[in-house]
Amino acid sequence: MTLKLRSVGTSDRGLIRSGNQDALHAGAWLVAVADGMGGMAAGDLASRIAMDAIAPLDVETPEDALVAALQSGIELATERIRQAVVEDPDRQGMGTTLTALLFARTGSCLALAHVGDSRAYLFREGTLKQITRDDTFVQMLVDQGLISPDEAASHPRRAVVTQALQGEEVSPSYATMVPWAGDRWLLCSDGLSNVVRPDTLAEVLAETPDRELCARRLIDLALRAGGPDNVTVLIADIIEE
Repeated sequence: MTLKLRSVGTSDRGLIRSGNQDALHAGAWLVAVADGMGGMAAGDLASRIAMDAIAPLDVETPEDALVAALQSGIELATERIRQAVVEDPDRQGMGTTLTALLFARTGSCLALAHVGDSRAYLFREGTLKQITRDDTFVQMLVDQGLISPDEAASHPRRAVVTQALQGEEVSPSYATMVPWAGDRWLLCSDGLSNVVRPDTLAEVLAETPDRELCARRLIDLALRAGGPDNVTVLIADIIEE
């Protein structure tokens, strides 16, 4: 028996924004979410550039090459965003988050790359754990013990990111993990995580085995909570085949 990755993703404009600046990739080896920023046209472009740069990694990759592959994808995205700003200075300040998970061809390992405030959660044996750390101003305050995680959730500056892919040097975080059969990953933009509580996320992930239905239910919850932002949800299951 070999472990395989099976994924599905969906995105919604939300109830307030005029367009959708999120982008996603749900493949057999790679899953990724990007949330663009910096004005409608530019944010939309930045997330699309990032996704186009990283999507070619959706191929069988040896486990010892996972992190290097993600690093090269992020370097390519950074260079292409820098180029886009050079071509049109009005795009100055555009950027995007990126959270990506790359599964090894052997099924024995996966690697995670992250920059910004989109999130990756792991639901394993009934417990939901946030694997990524938000690159945000409020997370910095939480880390320094100045505010509690509960206060961070409603802080007026919770949307201020401290780093994103903007064409300049960036320090993404990388991690490798051993997958287990039955693991369920949730990757999402902050349009979900800002408005739906973790215990509710865990409940839906536990109760909805069908990936597509699960993603749709989570989007619906974000919309029911006011849908103040674009919302992107990606469900990836580790299964035995």
